[in-house]
Amino acid sequence: MSNSAGLTIFDGDLLRSIDLNLPELQYGVTGAQLLEISESKVSQSLSGLSLPPHLKNAAISRVSDGDDVNFRRTEFNQQQASEKLGVFFSAVADALKETPIVVSILDGTMLKMFLEDEDDFAMLAENLFTDLDEEDKGKLCKSEIRKALVHMGVEMGVPPLSEFPILDDIVKKHDADGDEELGQAQFAQLLQPVLRDIADVLHEKPITIVQNVEIFTGSRIHKILGDEKKLKCLVEKTILEESNGKGWVKTLIIKNGKELGLPPLSSDNEQVALLYETIFSQLNNKEKETADASTKEEFMDALKDILKKFEDLLETTPVYSATNL
Repeated sequence: MSNSAGLTIFDGDLLRSIDLNLPELQYGVTGAQLLEISESKVSQSLSGLSLPPHLKNAAISRVSDGDDVNFRRTEFNQQQASEKLGVFFSAVADALKETPIVVSILDGTMLKMFLEDEDDFAMLAENLFTDLDEEDKGKLCKSEIRKALVHMGVEMGVPPLSEFPILDDIVKKHDADGDEELGQAQFAQLLQPVLRDIADVLHEKPITIVQNVEIFTGSRIHKILGDEKKLKCLVEKTILEESNGKGWVKTLIIKNGKELGLPPLSSDNEQVALLYETIFSQLNNKEKETADASTKEEFMDALKDILKKFEDLLETTPVYSATNL
């Protein structure tokens, strides 16, 4: 577990050091009671966080050997209960090791830091304006303020609309909507009070955002490269779906990235987008020709070559992909 600036990462390590003795149990307990005790103790160890359904279900499945109904009815003595509790904790710890949970406490602090430093805010506003001005017109509609807030996201202290419906009221309060076009300076002037109001509301009532974080390293791709059968199936599927034979490998990777051990490509995740851009931009002319291979054998060779590049890069620089729970 690590903690920094209101952000806590639970990766399961803490759970492996918890004392799992149950001195309070003087008599036997049913499996149903034991599950309640287990979930409560895990929650305490996770700073009071309620156990997400996928973690809870994984732990129940392991501790009950897949027979939840009979397990809940079974009576356990103190020693048996302690052993089962250990299995429950191990199951949660293993799941967290594979997919850590990130808990972000949004209390307005990060936004106030941006607003209090003129240079930081100017840089933030400029970057947002540049990213949103895709046509390079030097103008953005007022309505783009909403997109700017989404673009900032939890990482910069702005909660998603689903968790913070008052965001709509704040945007409307400052007339940050409509088709009126603004230059960069005007855009920054409008963004500033919107962020200030969001920070004030969060200061009064902080919001806790829980996210799953998948860590993608080269080990996933290494396993896939050793699965010749799976790679052949994906190659054949792509050849059937794509008729022109151009850019087959790139198409396969983008469409089936998760199956290949790659993080899903998303423009909202700059680290992931940069990973794909780096790999594809490294291809020299000869490799680009190979990527347009017309036979299964050439296609397979090209795919393995590019996946190896992904593997090497991810091995030195893992990337993270987060999804809200």
